[in-house]
Amino acid sequence: MSILKFDNVSKDFGEGTARTEVLKNITLDVQEGEFLVLLGFSGTGKTTLINLMAGLEQPTKGNVTFKGTPITGPGPERGVIFQNYSLMPWLTVNGNVMLALDSVFPNMPKAEKTATVAKYVDMVGLSHAATRRPAELSGGMRQRVNVARALAMNPEMLLLDEPLSALDALTRANLADEIEHIWEADKKTCVLITNDVDEAIILADRIIALNPDGTLGEEFAVSIPRPRDRMEMNHHDGFKKLRADITTYLMDVGIEAKVDMARELPNVTAIHNLPKAQADVKATQSLRTDRYLEFSQLHKIYPTPKGPLTVVEDFDLKLNKGEFISLIGHSGCGKSTVLTMAAGLNDISKGVINLDGRGVVGADPERAVVFQSPNLFPWLTARENCAIGVDKVYPRASQAERQDVVEYYLERVGLADAMDRPAHSMSNGMKQRVGIARAFALSPKLLLLDEPFGMLDSLTRWELQEVLMEVWDRTKVTAICVTHDVDEAILLADRVVMMTNGPQATIGKIVDVDLPRPRTRKALLEHPDYYKFRQEVLDFLEEYEHGAKPKPKPAPAIAAE
Repeated sequence: MSILKFDNVSKDFGEGTARTEVLKNITLDVQEGEFLVLLGFSGTGKTTLINLMAGLEQPTKGNVTFKGTPITGPGPERGVIFQNYSLMPWLTVNGNVMLALDSVFPNMPKAEKTATVAKYVDMVGLSHAATRRPAELSGGMRQRVNVARALAMNPEMLLLDEPLSALDALTRANLADEIEHIWEADKKTCVLITNDVDEAIILADRIIALNPDGTLGEEFAVSIPRPRDRMEMNHHDGFKKLRADITTYLMDVGIEAKVDMARELPNVTAIHNLPKAQADVKATQSLRTDRYLEFSQLHKIYPTPKGPLTVVEDFDLKLNKGEFISLIGHSGCGKSTVLTMAAGLNDISKGVINLDGRGVVGADPERAVVFQSPNLFPWLTARENCAIGVDKVYPRASQAERQDVVEYYLERVGLADAMDRPAHSMSNGMKQRVGIARAFALSPKLLLLDEPFGMLDSLTRWELQEVLMEVWDRTKVTAICVTHDVDEAILLADRVVMMTNGPQATIGKIVDVDLPRPRTRKALLEHPDYYKFRQEVLDFLEEYEHGAKPKPKPAPAIAAE
């Protein structure tokens, strides 16, 4: 039976020439007791759609009804869980949940309220933290309070607006599983907005894609039996097919070719690639160098009041020129520490890093870094932000040639029409494109990427991964990417290097990704060996998920000559 219905609904914002049509002609029936997931890129109107369901927005055209009655505002029958936590900082976990009960059920006896609060706080696994305030909670715990608060109001329908997107991958997966268990127990009608395909398949009875033009796209029924175990899904043919079908659809409708191929890269050489820069400067602290990039007995030790703390120890890895490595592991395993030492931004406590026959000492544009946040000057344009480094590393190039380098890479990352746009007016995805262009424009010997897409939604990440692979395929720069995303690690890398938990983190396992290049996400999902590599990485991460300690380290794998 239909519980919520959209009848030819459109939603506009602004007036006259400033009018923007966000949703167009939406007709949708949400069935009682179903778990519906709405999936799409940023800017497709997902949040506007759920705001219409919640009564926080009114349609410009058409009708939205709940059980046949027009929705004119918020109501307790529709509980909403937002991306941000919206908790009262001076109240405890119990106090925040009680506040919701006081507003919805003012006449409920105090003892019954107390019992209801305890029930739902326990349901989300926070009984041990019931008296803590939000400042004492992790992001995942705060979102659990949000879930408990919404459930305690006993709504007939739950509306979830990207409730997990601000969480790390492991917390996100665990909380998604909890939401599924709660739904199974209560069978409340749920509508979830997300940009994560795996999350959608794990939770949904039905998935509907939103198109970039604000219309509803293709609908996918999820017939995989419940409960759906994440590890088992990796072997499930139905999961693999559905995942590939949804991915293909979203990429076809959401990722368009944005690269102008007209411009040629000028024949200029960066200062760190000139012969003089190579002469007679040999690596120190190392007996020999037989790879382009070497991490040799690398340690990072921090002083603490309780004595030295070894964060990374005996990190040994050798890379050939042009090799792409993904570095993966749980939070706190030292991935970023290794990367910042390679960048020269963090002192090496013991051991050595050699690049092209020279020891790494201090920061240098020969080692370009793309961080999670692109760190642009907000008052400068994309062109100006990119030009800062270019002007320094091409001393023999003319101003016109330097400008051509800047424009070539900005075009490559899809910013041909936004070169003169100031950074403060750009989306996070556009800013990260500038960061990628800036790094490649330095013609570095080593490209270091520290979770470069971690702040972006899943589908924008896909788009920029494709951009990164396309530009990397042309330059073949030696690269290391720190990531927590298994699919990203496999998509990008020749080898996936997995780190054990910290402290004293080290290399636990290396997987050679023998998949053809150039790569695209769609092609990889169809490759017969893709899920084999994925399982190897997932097995390792699961082993270390609950704080396992490092095992004796095997001899490091070495890339073939």
